[in-house]
Amino acid sequence: MVDGIEAKDVTVKYGGKPAVKDATFIVEEHMITSLIGPSGCGKSTLLRCFNRMNDEIPGCTMAGSIIWKEWDFLDPKVDAVALRRMVGMVFQKPNPFPKSIYDNVAYGPRIQGEDDSDILDETVERCLRKAALWDEVKDRIHSSAMGLSGGQQQRLCIARALAVEPDIILMDEPCSALDPIATAKIEDLMNELKEHYTVIIVTHNMQQASRASDYTGFMYLGELVEFGDTTQVFERPEKDLTEKYITGRFG
Repeated sequence: MVDGIEAKDVTVKYGGKPAVKDATFIVEEHMITSLIGPSGCGKSTLLRCFNRMNDEIPGCTMAGSIIWKEWDFLDPKVDAVALRRMVGMVFQKPNPFPKSIYDNVAYGPRIQGEDDSDILDETVERCLRKAALWDEVKDRIHSSAMGLSGGQQQRLCIARALAVEPDIILMDEPCSALDPIATAKIEDLMNELKEHYTVIIVTHNMQQASRASDYTGFMYLGELVEFGDTTQVFERPEKDLTEKYITGRFG
């Protein structure tokens, strides 16, 4: 058994047409792994394999394995709902619920049956602190989350994901809708989160990948062309295709 999460021969098809082809790599625990590549290359599709969100897409089939501890994420017998408790997700566009800041963070624990107000209070504060948002909202946690800025809303969504105590956090273009200052805060936060979580991020922003991630995978036309240490991939890519993409000669 390897350390980390081992993806092996992961293939995803939509209506029989391959979107990801035989992707094999290892996600190291407590590290940030970025997936980069041009639009439509399969990055987000591959990311969604880690929490089985592709199950929700009609005509989508998956093959291969993603092994972590005693779990194979792609095994049809694995309960996707139980899996998603271990794998939090942050989407491209901040999507807070039309509820209070408090109720956004408390939502997951309540769904899981937690109704002790003291425990919920502690969970909300702890997760907002982990998301570097507590000091900004502590005096208005019962106000609507819709009144927060875009960057604050995205950090709230991260706090909401943390509230169900996942082991893995997936981020699909988490900064694409944010300004540079908010982006920098999210990147700083990601670096802090990896002490406690394994983070996998999809990004179009190569500068972000090079700044924020420990490992990087470059995808093109559904294939994982290259995967390795971020410094190596950006400074000494092994494949010509990777070098062309990173230097802006295509894509």
